[in-house]
Amino acid sequence: MNTTNDLSALLAEDRILTMPCCYDALSAKLIQQAGFPLTFMSGFAASASRIGQPDLGLMSYGEVRDHAQAICDAITIPLIGDGDTGYGNAMNVRRTVAGMAKAGCAAVMIEDQVAPKRCGHTPGKEVVGREEAFDRVRAAVDAREAGADILILARTDARHSHGLAEAVDRAAKFAELGADILFVEAPKDEVEMRTICSELPLPNMANIVEGGETPDLPPEVLHEIGYKIVAYPLSLMAASMKAMMETLEALHQGKPRGHLIMEFGELRDRIGFGEYYEASETYASSRRS
Repeated sequence: MNTTNDLSALLAEDRILTMPCCYDALSAKLIQQAGFPLTFMSGFAASASRIGQPDLGLMSYGEVRDHAQAICDAITIPLIGDGDTGYGNAMNVRRTVAGMAKAGCAAVMIEDQVAPKRCGHTPGKEVVGREEAFDRVRAAVDAREAGADILILARTDARHSHGLAEAVDRAAKFAELGADILFVEAPKDEVEMRTICSELPLPNMANIVEGGETPDLPPEVLHEIGYKIVAYPLSLMAASMKAMMETLEALHQGKPRGHLIMEFGELRDRIGFGEYYEASETYASSRRS
């Protein structure tokens, strides 16, 4: 199994890749079970899930890599990992990219925000200067060329503080430096989205946050505009949190919860109990236990 090759093959297809984002191994497993061909480890959702904190650069490189490896161990579809700013200078970026490849990621995202980074749809984010941004992508590509089996997703948040033209210029340079996928974060409307896709080469990714700055256009419209991937970074986490809060309220009130929760048999099956028991039957010692 080589998920990097699988991701490259998906990018070569003439279709939009709808990509629900995961926040842990179980959510990634459910994405695969639902038939989606790839997923992304959302930094926002992973930070909330793993440490119960906002996506403001609080998770360390080691925590992020460990989280990505746990997800990769649970699925066979390609995972794009969130490498944030690379966790330091260009040499740290190289280590981050190599580490995410060893964890099993098919691609890693490296961005140009000032560290500590912020969620792309929250206030206060800033970007580093052009040369530092280019060095990050250059270092990521160097890590790939040195043997890391991984694709590079290069992200710019320059639209927020420097305008769309600067964001497009940065992304074009990222492509020139060898990035495999481009991501201009938080365009404000469909006109800006069309400008991005018409002026930039390579596969482009759209990022749709419900209630965020970018319009939530249907996948077929995004495909017509020119996007290759559409990521939904918070859909699953927001849905699961809403369901949990409703269930907690029902518990507070002593009300039945059957209509709010998954049936126990399906729960076991989706987690993998059935597969475990089937495999364990091939071992006599397991059957006796």
